[in-house]
Amino acid sequence: MTTDSNALTTARGLCERLQTRLSAVIQGRDEVIELILIGLLADGHVMLEDYPGSGKTTLARALGESLHAGDPVEGVAAFRRIQFTPDLLPSDITGTSVFDMEHNTFVYRRGPVFAHVLLADEINRTSPKVQAALLEAMAEKQVTVDNTTHRLDDLFFVIATQNPLDVAGTYPLPTPQLDRFLFKIKMKHIERDAEIAVLASYPTPSMNLAEKTPQVSRNELLAARKALRENVVLAPQLREALVDLARGLREDRRVLQGASTRALVLMMPALQARALIHGRAHVIPEDIEALAPFVFEHRLECTPGTDEPADVVRSVTAVIVERLAKASLAKD
Repeated sequence: MTTDSNALTTARGLCERLQTRLSAVIQGRDEVIELILIGLLADGHVMLEDYPGSGKTTLARALGESLHAGDPVEGVAAFRRIQFTPDLLPSDITGTSVFDMEHNTFVYRRGPVFAHVLLADEINRTSPKVQAALLEAMAEKQVTVDNTTHRLDDLFFVIATQNPLDVAGTYPLPTPQLDRFLFKIKMKHIERDAEIAVLASYPTPSMNLAEKTPQVSRNELLAARKALRENVVLAPQLREALVDLARGLREDRRVLQGASTRALVLMMPALQARALIHGRAHVIPEDIEALAPFVFEHRLECTPGTDEPADVVRSVTAVIVERLAKASLAKD
């Protein structure tokens, strides 16, 4: 594999700009920001399980506003938000055909899904039919309305949220639908010092805090995706480790339903993206250990009495990482 160091340097610079912009707007969320950027670069989607007022909307909006209009795509917004409610319809997401009286024909009017960054707020508050309309767009980057398929933009990226405590009037996403998300991130309240910093920034609007850092373009992001896939080395033994990790989870007595092959395919560019963000041109076992809980936990269906799927993921991952370390020592 030939490494294009210039392409990686450019991609790394783009990551630093995005991290700086988002960190200026959102205090105390460095890990979440890194995971969201990994999802964006890996062409995956992210689910945030959070409490109200934790900054999810601000974070998604800040990411959308980090894109400048230097290379706009007609009919595609930088950022859109959909507030999911029980009475939402699939057409409220995908768009619908309206009758044009002047031309005596139906014209397709695009829905909010045509955006670079889409915030699906409280996705578990709407019916499975509406959830399915969005998940089709996530999986195939297209929507079908009146038997006509409309392509979404290549940069299409979804940040979905749900409240872990609010169960009344919700429709929890089943495991096969959660499988569409690269990461599920459980957010916690930020530290005391970070909360003080948030209050200290008043009365400056949070979005204004990012203005000192240059925006990035859609084409730069797409180029960064291509650069990391082609130039960050993912060794064969690490690919084998991913397969062994998935098989270990499936065979664990605490697991009823294990991780899918799709999870492994989605995880490979995520590992490359993490390596890039951390200044490396190759993936290491630490990347697998760091991302495995966010990739696999929401994909597992565990036996009754198993309190934390994350513990299952960590224990199986530790075995795989230790095996990699021993193999590396034996090779040396």
